Amino acid sequence: RLVSDASHELRTPVAVVRQHAEVALGHPDPTDHARFAEAVLFQSIRLQRLIDDLLLLARADENALLRGGAPVDVDDLVFAEAERLRSTTALRVSIAEVSAARVDGDVAGLTRVLFNLGENAARHARAQVWFALGYHGDRVVVTVDDDGAGIPEADRERVLERFVRLDDGRARDVGGSGLGLAIVRELVVAHGGEIRIGESPRGGARVQLLFPASTDPGENRWPTTK
Repeated sequence: RLVSDASHELRTPVAVVRQHAEVALGHPDPTDHARFAEAVLFQSIRLQRLIDDLLLLARADENALLRGGAPVDVDDLVFAEAERLRSTTALRVSIAEVSAARVDGDVAGLTRVLFNLGENAARHARAQVWFALGYHGDRVVVTVDDDGAGIPEADRERVLERFVRLDDGRARDVGGSGLGLAIVRELVVAHGGEIRIGESPRGGARVQLLFPASTDPGENRWPTTK
């Protein structure tokens, strides 16, 4: 199934690149080379991201996502992702409920988790995304809310599967590949955590990640909400 789904996903950008190349070769004089290059670049980036995602999932299937780890200040990663969303979208992004928190793990993997959650929330939000972070007992809880349409209760487990899109009518060049939340789940599980999807009190979807807290609390960490 994975090979079949991956082949289907890879076929689309390859077909688009081929179509543009054939048009450029068949009609060289009127070809807008800048527009052609832009289209090919966009599709090649899609291909690269999809291939990277598939390689990551292959590593997950081999239980090779996380080998070792070190204390990671998750609040720094949340702030960085919030700033990225502010600079790349028109959404309002709240970090008012983000406090210092640390887990043991891989910085690159946790950065990818926050990136995927940010992209997912931004894709469905109407106007705002909220990040929250803090300790709950001996666990670190990351919460991402949006004010979009939300995820129906019957689909909240299914969206964590690979290549799942709830909106089948969405154009592929607008939506994602259907791997974002599946990758989040694999990385979270590799860190000994769990993912929960529910309804946000803001009206949209809520994605919560629960990680074991780091055994190294760190020094000179700010104690209150930033």
